[in-house]
Amino acid sequence: MEDQSKLRNKYHQKDGAEGELPLFGKKKWEMSDAERVFSLQCKLYQKAKQDKGYKFYVLYDKVFQKHMLSVAWKAVKANQGSPGIDGISINDIEQGGVENYLEELGEELRTKRYRAQAVKRVMIPKANGGERPLGIPTVRDRIVQTACKLLIEPIFEADFEESSYGFRPERSSGDALGAIKGYLQEGKSEVLDADLSKYFDTIPHDKLLIGLKERISDGRILDLIGQWLKAPIYEDGQFKGGKKNKVGTPQGGVISPLLANIYLNLLDRIVNNPKSLFYQGGVKIVRYADDFVLMGKQIGEQVKEQLKSLLSRMGLSLNEQKTRTVEAKAESFDFLGFTIRYDKDLWDRNKRYWNIIPSQKSEQKIRDKIDTYLEAHGHYKGEQVSEDLNKLLRGWLNYFDIKGVSYPAVSKRRLRHYLQERLNRYYNRKSQRKCRLYGQRAFEALVEKYGLIDPTKYSSGGVRL
Repeated sequence: MEDQSKLRNKYHQKDGAEGELPLFGKKKWEMSDAERVFSLQCKLYQKAKQDKGYKFYVLYDKVFQKHMLSVAWKAVKANQGSPGIDGISINDIEQGGVENYLEELGEELRTKRYRAQAVKRVMIPKANGGERPLGIPTVRDRIVQTACKLLIEPIFEADFEESSYGFRPERSSGDALGAIKGYLQEGKSEVLDADLSKYFDTIPHDKLLIGLKERISDGRILDLIGQWLKAPIYEDGQFKGGKKNKVGTPQGGVISPLLANIYLNLLDRIVNNPKSLFYQGGVKIVRYADDFVLMGKQIGEQVKEQLKSLLSRMGLSLNEQKTRTVEAKAESFDFLGFTIRYDKDLWDRNKRYWNIIPSQKSEQKIRDKIDTYLEAHGHYKGEQVSEDLNKLLRGWLNYFDIKGVSYPAVSKRRLRHYLQERLNRYYNRKSQRKCRLYGQRAFEALVEKYGLIDPTKYSSGGVRL
């Protein structure tokens, strides 16, 4: 049996303000909704872990159980998010009565009357000036997707490779960066920095279904997933796709990251297979969702061609313009918002070390967010400005300050300097002459009086997002 503490870490949910879960040994009728869901997840995970060939035949009846939908609702509510195509928001559901809403939804699922609605597509600006599509399912569909995810995630989690880090319980970008650093220290400094071309939009449904059927034999669960995959896209006032959809899973769907991991697990398995060309050549993979690198002492053309061939059989392709091979000791590369480079030691110029820092794009991104906030809030009090900016700063600092892995000290100093200049301009413009901070050193005053975070004095303590 796998140690229960590991299972606790893999599958813990929050049930309101009741704290961490689970409490093993509680009787079923004494458990909270979240504890009951967690208990089921542990059983599913353990069964899948013990029997690699086992297929789960009866799952659907658990999706519409009251406690499952209740936990799913709380997760959707915690994530907030905009209404979907039906215009119904989280607040609308609360005002109409959550219990009745979930009861009706559960009955639709039980009687198989549930049908997925169209996904509203919006375009999100990218750092490079382009846009990426984001799909917004209805709140109703997000609840059902979450319930399904809670049910099947532990099954596939038992099969996922250690080289996969994105959108998995108790795993993070920090863990991925730590693995990269470890391989670099082992001498695997030749890196194939891969970029999949429109991965989420090109996942073949038929091949994904094969991966799902390795573990799931309940046709009703497969039908649910099929509905979400083939849900029409609503964009620019018209519906697109629908039943004709044969590829893609909308970015923004609750279950999409899990489906993406299930499909790319095939890539992980092949690279890590002792019989593969990759493994025999000492090549390792570090993957975070659709972002991955191959690392070795040498990445030959044969390895690259093998990767292309494998992806082609999966119905995927590399973005040739963004995919590149680098010798990391001579040239830096970026991954998950970080820059990884081989730097000279400040104290001993004959020594070098692997330095992992926020990328220039990441530094610019937080500056842009600060600018956007200050431009939109021209007359907020210092207390409110500090509180709001702290939310931005804390998230950025926690992400990039990974204990034992990254070294963002210089980036912190640049961020502090930017805050000093930007806040001084903000409070010393003519329209702010009546403000108490006019004519003062605004950054220092906000830090001292209202608790604004000074990036150079902030430590995440190894917190990973």
